[in-house]
Amino acid sequence: MLTQTFNTQPIKTQINGSKIAPAHPVSDQFGAITGHVGLVATEFSYRKDEEIYGEDEPAEYVYQVVSGAVRSYKLLSDGRRQIGAFHLPGDVFGLESGPAHRLAAEAIIDTAVRLVKRSSLEKAAGIDVLVARKLWVMTAGELRHAEDHMLLLGRKTAMERVATFLLEMDRRLAVASMMALPMCRRDIGDYLGLTLETVSRALSQLHAQGILGFSGARQIVLRNRQRLHSLDA
Repeated sequence: MLTQTFNTQPIKTQINGSKIAPAHPVSDQFGAITGHVGLVATEFSYRKDEEIYGEDEPAEYVYQVVSGAVRSYKLLSDGRRQIGAFHLPGDVFGLESGPAHRLAAEAIIDTAVRLVKRSSLEKAAGIDVLVARKLWVMTAGELRHAEDHMLLLGRKTAMERVATFLLEMDRRLAVASMMALPMCRRDIGDYLGLTLETVSRALSQLHAQGILGFSGARQIVLRNRQRLHSLDA
């Protein structure tokens, strides 16, 4: 058990043997909270596709990605998978309003996370207004993302969904216009509510139009952000 002081330098993630870093320093709301007197965080590592927690399991901890990437998802009754969010370095996940996790969480690639007991966070929030405020900011961020995702699934065309996803990843991952995606196209499809074939076709069309280029299996170069934004309008 180690008391955590989070590294404020950009976190590097390894994908296909190469290290990449977010374009901007990671905002670390979680680190500020775990630095509170009496709060202790523990770090764990997970292999690619390893479960971090399951759907309906007790929500006893709150997590933050240190390196790698995590997907939160729900399996539907017919076996289909709906991914609710991708969590990248610096992101907090596992915050729940009830006693159990509504979604399962898995490591997309080899991933390190740190976690704090939920009961400890709730206790700290009850006596420290700063901790309570930071928890609220994180919760509000998750709600905002859920609302945006609902709009994306309910009102946007397939091409608009792919454009929205690429712009989101550009904001969160791009380094010198290069996005090294930790997730595969099937993951992207399950996040956007599209088939693997539809995602691949949309990416091919964007490539043919000169909007993006490929530099490896999961490395994408945005060549025309303005046109991509027009597709997301």
